Amino acid sequence: MKKTFVLSVGGSLLVTKGGINVDFLRRFTVFIKDQVKRGHRFYLVVGGGYTARVYIKAALETGPIKHSDRDLVGIRATRLNAELLKIVFGRLAYGEVITDPTKKRKIKEAVIFVGGYKPGWSTDYVAVLVAKHNKAKTVINLSNIDYAYDKDPKKFAAAKKLEAVAWPAFRKIVGSKWQPGLNLPFDPVASQAAQKEKLRVMILNGDNLSNLANCLSDKKFKGTVIS
Repeated sequence: MKKTFVLSVGGSLLVTKGGINVDFLRRFTVFIKDQVKRGHRFYLVVGGGYTARVYIKAALETGPIKHSDRDLVGIRATRLNAELLKIVFGRLAYGEVITDPTKKRKIKEAVIFVGGYKPGWSTDYVAVLVAKHNKAKTVINLSNIDYAYDKDPKKFAAAKKLEAVAWPAFRKIVGSKWQPGLNLPFDPVASQAAQKEKLRVMILNGDNLSNLANCLSDKKFKGTVIS
């Protein structure tokens, strides 16, 4: 059965402290192209990740910076990352990086790249908007973790992985406020919007492409399901 998928691709997968993750870029491109051959279509919302955090940190080191300006730096980073992916996909991709996910477009291409939209809204939130305006019921969030946890596992040894969690419980974990450069499995504002739209969000390790293939095929997979 042919499907349209909304994938939120964490910038941490694409850009690390060592630079562009070319290995992931190659493998991910091959993977998506194979899925397109199977008849599937993809909206790929690309995050700013390490690129955004480095630029925001540099700006803050010069003095006080407004939240909206910090967000604008992050938004530009997401669009740069999305532009890189779009170029790699060539003719298979829609000809521009979408920056307004609410605008109606007639698109024939099978792969559509989306960057950041407005200050105060992360790419997680943009992915929710893409799902809403394209009548998708699921957002697949790809990051560098296998599961979401009830606490930060880097700080708390007793942190428990979440395989399935309801929105009210998940929102207590992530809180209610968005900050530029915030590093959470799914941000607070996006979580509130996803719950309102009755969306299901799946959190997977995007580097594990065989696991992602299982998810897309409705097979058993490793990850967190929020609904």
